Amino acid sequence: MFKITPNPPAADPNSPYLDGLNAKKLDEAAKRALDYYLAPKPEKPEEPPQPGQLFTVVKDMDNECLLANLSETLASADAMVSTLAFDLDGAHRHFLLGIQQLIELSSLLANRVLNNVDPR
Repeated sequence: MFKITPNPPAADPNSPYLDGLNAKKLDEAAKRALDYYLAPKPEKPEEPPQPGQLFTVVKDMDNECLLANLSETLASADAMVSTLAFDLDGAHRHFLLGIQQLIELSSLLANRVLNNVDPR
């Protein structure tokens, strides 16, 4: 009778997967590796939020990202206050325009710091 498939190759004598390998240790090592990459434990315990705290900022964010978000937030607040100020008259309008100037000043300061952090 003719054999269609050839014999499997002989095992490499230098292979670490020979008879002397402890399968239990190999399974434990594989489990540790999978747990390390797929189920990492938090490195630092998280601090509980303060009473009444509604918002948080991620602790490991870099300064450039924080400043860019600050600049965008100030620009949004400036647009909202500006739109509202031009719908009002009198003292309320002057009050909102004062707030808009403070927002604009804060935005200029944030942009200057952002340029100092990442000059282009």
